[in-house]
Amino acid sequence: MQINVTSKHLEMTTAIEEYARAKAEKLTKFYPRIEQIDVKIEKTTHGFNVEIITDIEHHDDIIGNSDENDVYAAIDSCTDKSIRQLTDLKNKLQDIKKHNTPTGGQEK
Repeated sequence: MQINVTSKHLEMTTAIEEYARAKAEKLTKFYPRIEQIDVKIEKTTHGFNVEIITDIEHHDDIIGNSDENDVYAAIDSCTDKSIRQLTDLKNKLQDIKKHNTPTGGQEK
């Protein structure tokens, strides 16, 4: 799995990059089939905008977005949103497997 951390209008320090990578690595606990994670950090006039794009095998990308005054708070908020989306997807797929019954007759 590959994690890319990029910044726009912001000088990327090693502390910010390591923090973003550590938070992004935690996403693999919630859904095992993640292929790539892109973390985009942008400095805006009102604070920071963080976007986490999670590329999942055989599914659409999961995109979390957050605007905060502090870069670390923005990363935390965006990670929480991505975790929520990943757990919802995992639960949805498990429910489909659980309730998928054969058609065309009764079981004996």
